[in-house]
Amino acid sequence: MRELQIVLIATAVVCGVCTVLTVLLLLAERFIANYGRCTIDINQGARRLEVRGGSPLLGTLMEEGVFIPSACGGKGSCGECKVKVLAGGGPIAPTEAPLLSDQQRTANLRISCQVKVRNDMAIEVPPELFSVREYQAVVERIVDLTHDIKELRLKLIEPGEIEFTAGQYIQLKAPPYAHNEAVYRAYSVASPPDEKDHLELIIRLVPGGICTTWVFEHLTEGHTVSLNGPYGKFRLSDSDREMVWIAGGSGMAPFWSMVRFMKAHNIARKCTYFFGAVRKRDLFLVDELRQLERELDWFTFVPALSGPAAEDNWSGETGLITEVVDRHIADGSNMEGYLCGSGGMIDAAVKVLLKKGIAEDCIFYDKFT
Repeated sequence: MRELQIVLIATAVVCGVCTVLTVLLLLAERFIANYGRCTIDINQGARRLEVRGGSPLLGTLMEEGVFIPSACGGKGSCGECKVKVLAGGGPIAPTEAPLLSDQQRTANLRISCQVKVRNDMAIEVPPELFSVREYQAVVERIVDLTHDIKELRLKLIEPGEIEFTAGQYIQLKAPPYAHNEAVYRAYSVASPPDEKDHLELIIRLVPGGICTTWVFEHLTEGHTVSLNGPYGKFRLSDSDREMVWIAGGSGMAPFWSMVRFMKAHNIARKCTYFFGAVRKRDLFLVDELRQLERELDWFTFVPALSGPAAEDNWSGETGLITEVVDRHIADGSNMEGYLCGSGGMIDAAVKVLLKKGIAEDCIFYDKFT
């Protein structure tokens, strides 16, 4: 027993020393190391930035008005903030390795939130990111759509308008609160693109989520918020194929934007929208979508519950939303699939759509991370 105690104490001491050394290294990196002024060349001279070295590339670019999408807000978990680093990036960090495929490494892609600016660099970013801007907005309205989903309506004040495509997303900034640092989180735009002076967001509470907790517990109407965007390539294709939309929860947002855009522009393209929830209390915008279904002969809305309770008195579709899709679609060879939601749901839905004959390059998705 005594030997076991000695081993446990020794292990604890070693772990403690390692923790202290790690903290000291981080502090030294942040406050002692001086990398001086560094130049970042973007897209072979399209932009040249003179910056102070020592910070992550993602944040450094953001401070200079070059916004790279990052669904996790720079925590190194989503892998969305990839940029091509042609020179000056140093070796791939252990935190990057799991997020990069061999092909991406060969193409010089890096996770920008994990790359430190320590010297002059040359990078490439998609040219469309140069049009991403930072906006200030005032919270005009907060509506409880369900017990854990809110709709935010943000009135843009500086600049006063935004150009985006139905399906794109913005990054909302949660300021420092409690013991949390400021973070950015990605949310799909729910309002149609023709309404340029405001944005609607549909936000679901994530237990322990820094931004969603701020939205649910601290944000009130009249507050001024910061955001940047637009981002993303999730959007309607130019084809005339029949569409299958699949979503759940806050995955409603891009489709609520798309269907209203299609109505406004008389895009009469056959579409079936499958929306999954657990209980009846988890459904929202049902009346509005049913009304669109009556007005638009090309649009069909199919809500489904995976676990209806007796008191729900539910007579509609039941089961996982992928099971419902499987029952409804016979031949998908001339269809396109559009998916928005959790990674697990999207992976399962892709398998169903492929089985139904929808070509892989005709399946588009916005996967939450």
